[in-house]
Amino acid sequence: MIRRTGYHVAMGLISFLWVAPILWVIVISFRSFDDVAANGLGSLPHSFTFSTYKSAWEDADEFRALINSLLVTIPAVLLSLGLASVAAYGLARYSIPLRRTILLLMLMGNLLPPQILLIPISRFVELIGYYDTLIALIAVHVGFGLGFYTFVLHGFMRDLPREIQEAATIDGAGPGKIYSAVILPLTRPALAALGALSFTWIFNDLLWSITVIRSGEKMPVTPALLGLQGLFVSSWNVIAAGTVIAAVPTVAVFLRFQKHFVGGLAIGAVK
Repeated sequence: MIRRTGYHVAMGLISFLWVAPILWVIVISFRSFDDVAANGLGSLPHSFTFSTYKSAWEDADEFRALINSLLVTIPAVLLSLGLASVAAYGLARYSIPLRRTILLLMLMGNLLPPQILLIPISRFVELIGYYDTLIALIAVHVGFGLGFYTFVLHGFMRDLPREIQEAATIDGAGPGKIYSAVILPLTRPALAALGALSFTWIFNDLLWSITVIRSGEKMPVTPALLGLQGLFVSSWNVIAAGTVIAAVPTVAVFLRFQKHFVGGLAIGAVK
């Protein structure tokens, strides 16, 4: 009994430490600038206003920035998972020469610190004429995520029973039919889990956005929030409101795929 109580108290404290910064940002987002300037960010709120959300929406042009983020995130997630699932299917279900080496090379690409690739990637997209385009940003996210997604999906597909594929082959199904009608439905939890994670990673990206995008009207939502920060005085309440608005799509995606996300993690834990 004492051990269980101590466990729940410890988990409650850890949960509070995790949630406290989020709640703090939400509280600040409803405070006025005068309140924050006079009493500080860490004080109890002395005001309540919705004008901060209007300012964040208009001053940072968050609607346009959210659209840009979705125009990058949705194609990047679909392309990454689509290509990764095809690659993982071939590597996991067929005897391809050097497939272990291929997997290791794909995974090693994700081990490189992205900071050392900023200048080469920026110069490369400029040389091919795609600098300052959303297409370049999509390609960067697909390229950097493909190896990791393939590695994860390979583990799921490899452990699927061979008898299912053999039965489909006996029924006359070819590789394409087996992939679309047998393998993909069985890996749906893994795809949903990776989809939720990749959506969050790409949507909240800052590093690559400011590397290959220069025009303000093409900026995704995360770098657009930087425009709210002044040189000498920053409206932290407006920045907090913009942060809350930017978090809505990722929270919605997680809630939509929560069941599959948890299922994918559980399967991975068992394997």
